[in-house]
Amino acid sequence: MGLDEAFARASGRYRTAQDMVAGGLRDAILSGTLAGGQPLRQEEIARRFGVSKIPVREALRQLEGEGLVSFYPHRGAVVSKLSRKEVEEITEIRAVLETMAFRKAFPFLEEEDLERAEDILLQIDREEDLISRWGELNWRFHATLFAPAQRPRLMDLIKAQHTAFERYIRVHLALSDYEKPQREHYQLLDMCRRRDLDSALDLLRRHVEDTGKLLLACLKEDLDADEPDSAAGPA
Repeated sequence: MGLDEAFARASGRYRTAQDMVAGGLRDAILSGTLAGGQPLRQEEIARRFGVSKIPVREALRQLEGEGLVSFYPHRGAVVSKLSRKEVEEITEIRAVLETMAFRKAFPFLEEEDLERAEDILLQIDREEDLISRWGELNWRFHATLFAPAQRPRLMDLIKAQHTAFERYIRVHLALSDYEKPQREHYQLLDMCRRRDLDSALDLLRRHVEDTGKLLLACLKEDLDADEPDSAAGPA
């Protein structure tokens, strides 16, 4: 997806100028069109969207809250780039929050919830453009299992961690890498039907942790290039 295409797709999809700008930039970042560390010039963005700088500034602050944009003195806004420590921290946060949400939701999961989750898995199996849609469909599956917990703030926190990983998974993971997590999705669904909470919690935790390990392995060269050699002495 090119930058102009991302911006064009956002036009008319949102009710406010801020949401339109945020949506277009979010799509461009998650697709990898806007790479980590790339500057985000407010004047240029406003010109491309045909809006004033005010909704652009608000949109950038919104994306900052989602972990997609960072602000630096004298540099302004840039596309965020994860470090090794951030990948490890997000993985730890996900493991804690997702198992918490799942534990709270588990007693209230009904067959219709599980059927909706299974329909999403079948959609993943049929999807021809899975790399670009994995993040959306993967989140819908997990969110379907967490929703009965009725913890909207907790869901927002979990969704933000998924979003932080999504663009890296899109860019760096090959289609074959989806076979293992998809198989685990079906196993998790089966454990829910058997009402085996302990096994389901253990699988979910490992599922999250394995995603973090896989992402670190895929990004190792990029992350190492951005971090100083810990074995080196002071400059």
